[in-house]
Amino acid sequence: MGRTSDAKQKILGAARSLIEGRGYSALGVAEICKAAGVPKGSFYYFFESKESLALAVVDEHWAAQRRDWERVLGGAGKPLERLRRLFEETEAGQRAVQDGCGTVSGCLFGNLTLELSNQTEAVRLRLQEIFEAQVDLVESVIAEARRRGDVSATDTREAARALVAQLEGQVMFAKLYNDTARLTPLWDNCRALLGATAA
Repeated sequence: MGRTSDAKQKILGAARSLIEGRGYSALGVAEICKAAGVPKGSFYYFFESKESLALAVVDEHWAAQRRDWERVLGGAGKPLERLRRLFEETEAGQRAVQDGCGTVSGCLFGNLTLELSNQTEAVRLRLQEIFEAQVDLVESVIAEARRRGDVSATDTREAARALVAQLEGQVMFAKLYNDTARLTPLWDNCRALLGATAA
């Protein structure tokens, strides 16, 4: 049983790496299996299609990212400090990937949104759910900041959407220009969007 579980993780790991590096559409099942070092039959034992694999990759990535976001946004410190920490960790993560492979990978969810949102309804709907969950997490922190009088934004839901969009957009620019410095203005931009009154 341990070997079959290992095969599934190998397929997921290889697929995520290949999707991050080259995108989803150009990949074939045979290439994924070769990169994972597993026979093609193993793929269809765990996944009924390439789309179902993409959904599994997205779910696994979101489970890990959600833990990180909950740790940072639910951690110690004032609400704006926690939001800033989220952006700083995002920038550090993009920089670490660039240091390792020479290119900025961008956001897996953003990359798949641009590539697949008009091609596969199942992936599009799953990505919508993930972005809404991100907005939920950010909104709770903005609402806390508003109660403290730290921000002037009145519609916390739309403010949270604007922050997630700002984060996603800046990460996309960092990928486009292969330059993590594109993430540096992120916090100042977000403070302006929130009407932050606290230093």
